Amino acid sequence: MKILMLAPEPFFQPRGTPLSEYFRIRALSDLGHKVDLVTYHLGEDVEIENLKIVRIPNLFSIKKIKIGPSLAKIPLDFLLFLTAFFQLLKRKYDLIFSHEEAAFLGVFLAKIWKLHHVYDMHSSLPQQLENFNFTRSSVIKRTFLWIEKLILKRSQAIIVVCLDLLNKVTREGFGSKATRIENFIDFKGEDYSEEQLQKKRAMFATEGEKIVLYTGNFEPYQGMPLLLEAVAKIDEKVVFLLVGGENSEIEVMKKRAEALGIADKVVFTGKVPPEKVPSFIFLADVLVSSRLAGTNTPLKIYSYMKSGKPLVATNLWTHSQVLSDKISVLVEPNPQSLAEGIMFALSSEEAKRRAERCKELAEREYTYPSYLGKISHVLRMACKSS
Repeated sequence: MKILMLAPEPFFQPRGTPLSEYFRIRALSDLGHKVDLVTYHLGEDVEIENLKIVRIPNLFSIKKIKIGPSLAKIPLDFLLFLTAFFQLLKRKYDLIFSHEEAAFLGVFLAKIWKLHHVYDMHSSLPQQLENFNFTRSSVIKRTFLWIEKLILKRSQAIIVVCLDLLNKVTREGFGSKATRIENFIDFKGEDYSEEQLQKKRAMFATEGEKIVLYTGNFEPYQGMPLLLEAVAKIDEKVVFLLVGGENSEIEVMKKRAEALGIADKVVFTGKVPPEKVPSFIFLADVLVSSRLAGTNTPLKIYSYMKSGKPLVATNLWTHSQVLSDKISVLVEPNPQSLAEGIMFALSSEEAKRRAERCKELAEREYTYPSYLGKISHVLRMACKSS
């Protein structure tokens, strides 16, 4: 098929939704479909067979878009709509495939051109307003609830990325349209020899310490201050390797680490390319996710699960809809519990057994052929609908 995809994010950037979009496109290409991606002016070009990137014009000199809702996205989404509109005037498409809030534009365009529409629901739009403290206005929240319900109603097929969203869509009465496709696909890691990996490990653990790894952004919902407070409660010689974060966020966390007296225990790498993340996971002895808010499963959890390394995560629905005490170490979202969980993961044979069970589950459930099969199912469902 010829697919018009709408992505209201900088593409490509190594963060949540753009990562998911990348692997959706790769899967569609591997299935033989052609994708014209209408996206923001920001981001890096990527080479994927059957992909054409169509960027909106840079009329507002916006150089950066933060994660989550922002006022800057309003003019950019307007340009996204106009660019998609002109694409539809120029070319014939079989289907519109929209991500996040662009689905509001997508269902409108699909109705005009009498096309099928797929909604890739990475999160609940009204819930994002709360998670990022975007607004306290009840009017705006009710408006987003109305928009979300309209999108669900007008889409012929819906992709949800976690159980929580599937439950939400089902409660709204649209569960028969929904397919759960978790974001478990990874970039292939770079090849390193054992000697190279040991040298890299020695760069961070100079005295042979064990390594606890966090990867991801440093947004408030990720619980970075909680993680640092937990580090302060651990007396053992352990290195905490924190991969990700903007420079300004890292500076704030460095000052917090100094105030807690743990600056010598924490290493900040800053952002790294996605293909380098697997090597950091390989170096680690324990993996941690200290997330405090939200209900979507973090993308990193699937990479962690495949590693065979003990995984420590806060015992919140964002994690527990995928993880359990049988395959991970779930802790209460407070410094003492997190510190105890990390120490248990570092020293316990039971934690290693859980990690092996976790890896077996991931290798059984989260495979690329199953991912392709689900994408095919979504397209068939969309095109069968009237």
